[in-house]
Amino acid sequence: MENPDSRSISEIESEQQASTEEVVSLAKNSEFDREIFTEFAVLLDKFTPVLVAIKDNEKLMERPPVKKGVESIEKELTRANKLIEGACSRSPIKQIEVVTQELGRSLGLVLFASIDASTEVKQDIAALHRELMNVKFDISFTPSPSPSLGSSPCVIHGQSGFVSEQGSFINEIEEEKISLSIDDVVLQLKYGNDEEFRLALLVLSDFIRDQVIDKEWIHEEDIIPILFNRLGSSKPHNRLTIIQILRILALDNDENKEKMTDGVCLSGLVKSLARDADEGREAIGLLSELSDISAVRRRIGRIQGCIVMLVTMLNGDDPTASHDAAKLLIALSSNTQNVLHMAEAGYVKPLVRCLKEGSDMSKILMATAVSRMELTDQCRASLGEDGAVEPLVKMFKSGKLEAKLSALNALQNLSYLTENIKRLISSGIVSPLLQLLFSVTSVLMTLREPASAILARIAQSENILVKQDVAQQMLSLLNLSSPAIQFNLLQALNSIASHSSASKVRRKMKENCAVQLLLPFLTESNIKIRSAALNLLYTLSKDSPEEFMEQLGESYLINIVNIISSSASEGEKAAAIGIVSNLPVSNKKSTEVLKKLHFLPILISLMSSGASTSTKTWLEESIAGVLIRFTIPSDKKLQLLSAELGVIPILLKLLASESSVAKCRAAISLTQLSQNSVALRKSRKSRWTCMPPSSDTFCQVHDGYCVVKSTFCLVKAGAVPPLIQILEGEEREADEAVLNALATLLQDEIWESGSLYMAKTSAVQAIIRVLESGTVKAQEKALWILERIFSIEEHRSQHGESAQAVLIDLAQNGHPRLKSTVAKVLARLQLLQEQSSYF
Repeated sequence: MENPDSRSISEIESEQQASTEEVVSLAKNSEFDREIFTEFAVLLDKFTPVLVAIKDNEKLMERPPVKKGVESIEKELTRANKLIEGACSRSPIKQIEVVTQELGRSLGLVLFASIDASTEVKQDIAALHRELMNVKFDISFTPSPSPSLGSSPCVIHGQSGFVSEQGSFINEIEEEKISLSIDDVVLQLKYGNDEEFRLALLVLSDFIRDQVIDKEWIHEEDIIPILFNRLGSSKPHNRLTIIQILRILALDNDENKEKMTDGVCLSGLVKSLARDADEGREAIGLLSELSDISAVRRRIGRIQGCIVMLVTMLNGDDPTASHDAAKLLIALSSNTQNVLHMAEAGYVKPLVRCLKEGSDMSKILMATAVSRMELTDQCRASLGEDGAVEPLVKMFKSGKLEAKLSALNALQNLSYLTENIKRLISSGIVSPLLQLLFSVTSVLMTLREPASAILARIAQSENILVKQDVAQQMLSLLNLSSPAIQFNLLQALNSIASHSSASKVRRKMKENCAVQLLLPFLTESNIKIRSAALNLLYTLSKDSPEEFMEQLGESYLINIVNIISSSASEGEKAAAIGIVSNLPVSNKKSTEVLKKLHFLPILISLMSSGASTSTKTWLEESIAGVLIRFTIPSDKKLQLLSAELGVIPILLKLLASESSVAKCRAAISLTQLSQNSVALRKSRKSRWTCMPPSSDTFCQVHDGYCVVKSTFCLVKAGAVPPLIQILEGEEREADEAVLNALATLLQDEIWESGSLYMAKTSAVQAIIRVLESGTVKAQEKALWILERIFSIEEHRSQHGESAQAVLIDLAQNGHPRLKSTVAKVLARLQLLQEQSSYF
């Protein structure tokens, strides 16, 4: 992990020295509250020698807590600078006190981490810290320390509070050092309360630094076991100091390290990993230093939660902790079980290393682990990026049976990520997988199912199409495979055939009798296999529908209808209806078969009952496609049957679908029905009716009596508002079909009444919107409609002005095909002469 602040602590110290001098200069020269700022400057002047002393101590400067402290000082100096430059506050005294005390707290962080600094440096830091923390500016702007530490007016905030207390105790230690004997230190380390123990720790650190004690004394007095014994029950600041002392004792001292290797000691350190960031940093540093001992590596990996915490710290924001965690994880990765725990925690590099460089048995263990893990996509991505795919493919190609099986299962788990599918194809695995499926060697039979599952995943990538004849080879395997493998192959074939650039593949599949091969699966009792076969047949039925119909035949069409009426699977129903919707509408024989099978009532029942979200769109699109067959204008009897069964309300429901395809197809059916409305209307002048029609059925557009089920009138059906609403929406795919439906209200016999009706609605504005952003075909139809509407003066006056700008823009910048039609509309609006060259 990179440190966001790349400056060294030495650079920070130098910059702070300059900042301090700048703030002092500003304070002394301030025109506002000169006395208070002068006294403030005196305090800041004392920072310079302290900062120099810290800078000269290289060991001290490398400590993260010290860096944290000096960065905090830097922040407060900047704040002080701004305070002085903008000195216009009504109450400067309080602000100066706060800044001064915050500087004291920041210096306290440095003081706290300076346990092995020289006595002189610590005394200087402690003295300035105490002075800053206890400062109080009175009404005469004179800084005066409080009479005693106990009555200090400073307010301690947040996590830095114990830092200032630590500074006070260090000062007491310096004063009482002579009176505290070595024996007293041992007693307080063993039995002292929190404050006594704290005091003993700080004195002990001084003894170690000043070499007052030697390693024999540490051994004889059992200092290391004492410290570990107190670690778990101590307060946070004491735990941090304990670990810091232990790190000093472990430095270049193998004997001391050995005393830290038992499970209890290591468990205590592991617990510290999850605590405060500073404590965790010190604990991971000590564990890293101990990791060169084999017993430590063996025991650490067994401590519950240890590896998870190490991986967390590895990925954390603290560069020092991350570095030490990486070092420790590398040390632990010599143990296979540890490698598996790391992978489960999301750190997969050691596992990939084992796959590449480990023994054959180690590789099998790693591959088996990958196959059984519940991998997240992030973990799959990490395994792929770190290079797990290539060695696994190599194991499958050249390994023994156990290696092949474990590798295939692992690759199957990795193949759920698209990026890994690309890696699998690049690795050259497709041909070996197919060869395996063709193999009749009994010993390899167990490998065929995972191989087919991987092929099914690989087939989802369009890159599979670069492999010649893959689909044909899979087709030839269908009848030679077990049900599980058949299912995987059918899924793979459907994925391949569904790719947008797979038209040649689909054609070749049909040339190789794919349809004849798949049709028998329609009677398959295994629902998964039958559904997969239906999906593939649906995909193949989109091209050359006449040819597909010939291959399908009447008997299999009956099978498909039976599936639609009886299956419990919505997905299976959607695929089956989709196949029927792709059959040529002109094929009357298939229409008669569907009528005999009462197919239309089945569809209407399906639409009325609704469907789940996952298949709703597919069902709606497929049903809307089939209804085009049952509403063809050339067969009025079929239209009447469809209307009588309730098709028109279903079409209106489809107009509100979320699918543009379903809307478009529903609009086509309504267009076909509406084309015959004029011929089917009952004239109000007719004398051949036994009972006069209800006045409610009179239609102003058709100038006659319209009943929805017998005349298919769009107006009486309430279809016009939802059609207009589609034009007013953001999607443009259904515009042409909707405009064709509305255009049926402007047929020659009724165009004037139709224009009057549409002018009264919001249709004209919606049609103008199509001119702005619709397709060329939709624009053509929109212009045709407007030309008829604007033929009437009243409509020109009402709507002509709103259309002018769009029409002129189309005339200048529109498609050449629109030129003459635009000119006609402009002429209707008297914006262009009839003799214009536009015509």
